Amino acid sequence: MTLRVFLVDDHELVRQGVARIIDAQPDLEVVGEAESVARAVPRIAATRPDVAVLDVRLPDGSGIDLCRTIRSERPDLVCLMLTAFDDDDATRAAVLAGASGYVLKDIRGNNLVAAIRRAAGGAVLFPPEAAERVRTAVTPHRSDPDGLTPREEQILGLIVDGLTNRQIGERLHIAEKTVKNNVTVLLGKLHLERRTQAAVYGARRT
Repeated sequence: MTLRVFLVDDHELVRQGVARIIDAQPDLEVVGEAESVARAVPRIAATRPDVAVLDVRLPDGSGIDLCRTIRSERPDLVCLMLTAFDDDDATRAAVLAGASGYVLKDIRGNNLVAAIRRAAGGAVLFPPEAAERVRTAVTPHRSDPDGLTPREEQILGLIVDGLTNRQIGERLHIAEKTVKNNVTVLLGKLHLERRTQAAVYGARRT
């Protein structure tokens, strides 16, 4: 299956470079590009990508706000933030907007491709140097893990480790659909809305 990717960056050379890297992969395809929030919203709706790679800073707004907007229409859309700055506020806002993580613009091409694939698979991605700050980005409504079953505890730990639903299923020898159902239940028990928040919550407990 080919992953459909949409790029949003106000620098044409950056978009072209990223597009060339992505299109060179047999399992990835760039289905659209935009240089602003205003142009991105209708184009993303029309092209229906699987993953949107969004620059954090755009000329007419924030890529994080764009992430929140497009995910409100399509909660299944994976957003990966692309930024030149390792910024605490941007990290926190990305988590709250439902982004699957962010990568710095100086990332190597093969690592960006790997990040897109992992994010599409359900992994939560943040640079290692930002991990400690991300752990304090979200405070769940609950302060204890009471109510989680042993299986849900296992799955939460593997989410923290960055595993996708498929990888969790393989690790625990259960169906991917079963993993997805367990994730939905544990989010409800912890009063969280997004997998990203569960990863942050689980990391804070370690």
